[in-house]
Amino acid sequence: MPRVSQEQAKLNRQRVVEVAAALFRERGIHGVGVADIMAAAGLTHGGFYGQFTNKDALAVEAFDAALAEEYRGTQHALVSNYLSLGHVRTPGKGCPLAALANDVAREPSGSAVRSRFTQGVRHLAGLLADLIPKASRERRRQRSLAHLSTLVGAVVLARAVDDEVLANDLIEAARDAVTK
Repeated sequence: MPRVSQEQAKLNRQRVVEVAAALFRERGIHGVGVADIMAAAGLTHGGFYGQFTNKDALAVEAFDAALAEEYRGTQHALVSNYLSLGHVRTPGKGCPLAALANDVAREPSGSAVRSRFTQGVRHLAGLLADLIPKASRERRRQRSLAHLSTLVGAVVLARAVDDEVLANDLIEAARDAVTK
């Protein structure tokens, strides 16, 4: 079997990370296996361990890739994009905090995935804090944590209910709470 060039190996790895980021957000970390990820990436299962130490190592990279998606603009723009039915309906393209909170909560303390998730919470809270004007650093931090909790909680609940009207009401209530 011919060897893959370093450039192709890098592209394959990037593809696996992108696919895993979407699948983990759609199905959960434990809801998708390595074979599923590799098949969705169009690669063989055997190539996985040449690229990654284990599934947890891939989960960390996939979480980082998902979190690296841009959160730019004003607080209003960030909140509007986050608190939308589009975000609710497409977990594979959405925020990994809302998609993976329950899975990560079941990870052992000190795990690499839990550590990365913690960094993600700090990162998004920091972005929100930077958008809060005219307040002390501690007050901005507290407000950003409350806003982040409201944003993530609203999306998690809206995804869990089977009533479109209630899902929309959850999103709207969260938007009102955060933008006041």
